[in-house]
Amino acid sequence: MAIVRAHPAAVADAAHILKRGGVVAFPTETVYGLGAVALDAGAVARIFEIKHRPQFDPLIVHVGDDAMLAQVARAVSARARALIERFWPGPLTLVFERQPDVPLIVTAGLPTVAVRMPSHPVARALLRETGAPIAAPSANRFGGLSATRAQHVEHMLGAEVELILDDGPTQLGVESTILRLEPTAALLRPGALPVEEIEAVIGPVQREVKEDAAAPLAPGRLAQHYAPRTPLRIADLERVPLERRAGAGCLAFSIAPQGYAAARVLSTSSDVREAAAHLFESLHELDALGLERIDAEPVPEHGLGLAIMDRLRRAGA
Repeated sequence: MAIVRAHPAAVADAAHILKRGGVVAFPTETVYGLGAVALDAGAVARIFEIKHRPQFDPLIVHVGDDAMLAQVARAVSARARALIERFWPGPLTLVFERQPDVPLIVTAGLPTVAVRMPSHPVARALLRETGAPIAAPSANRFGGLSATRAQHVEHMLGAEVELILDDGPTQLGVESTILRLEPTAALLRPGALPVEEIEAVIGPVQREVKEDAAAPLAPGRLAQHYAPRTPLRIADLERVPLERRAGAGCLAFSIAPQGYAAARVLSTSSDVREAAAHLFESLHELDALGLERIDAEPVPEHGLGLAIMDRLRRAGA
């Protein structure tokens, strides 16, 4: 395993590894991804092995253009096309009926496939060099904190990844928003694209979707996910007794109260977009300090606040 700066020669090396059935980690605008060629079932199986990911949890397929989209999705509805034209490339994942060539290991046996077109220049260059769709969940151990730096990937996955492309910290810091469009528009995972912006294009989106807990409809829907090793709970920080703060850390939205052994503030200006960008980075830092627990302050559930609270609830489940 090697971390290399994501210059053109390194991207070409990564593409070569992918084309011969290997697995690489690479940056996107959301979090770092762990990628394999999506149409190569054996390569995709390595993702599950490296992450210790159960095979009932589907993956997202990344595409670079309409031709790659056509390789994995059977039909693109008018609503989907409207969203693609408005938000792709970007942090929106759409669920389509899968093409027969998409291995069932990618979709966890579902007849649908989750697809997005990343905007990060390194991810886009890797897709061009590889010339094929890339299946890529977040580059971490299953259920753990997502990686927003190459060093997070190295710490969590070590020598199991052949190459890690390093382009510094990710811009958005939380995963993509996942949307199902059939039979009705439904939010499967809140993420870096606020659902309000989606509704401005296609109208109302269903916020709650029921499913079999053993067969999630999309990644990131298990009750416990995105979790640090340190126990985390959501708490009103000002109401935590002073004597309970000494051995703990706090993840504050805008102002950290006194008395905690360690504190991280997501946004001093109470900006949920800034808070989302700092979420996993701050949790990685607190998790490394050997604290007895992390108290996380709730944030307003509008815009990206919906994605932040989704991650915190699952982290603390």
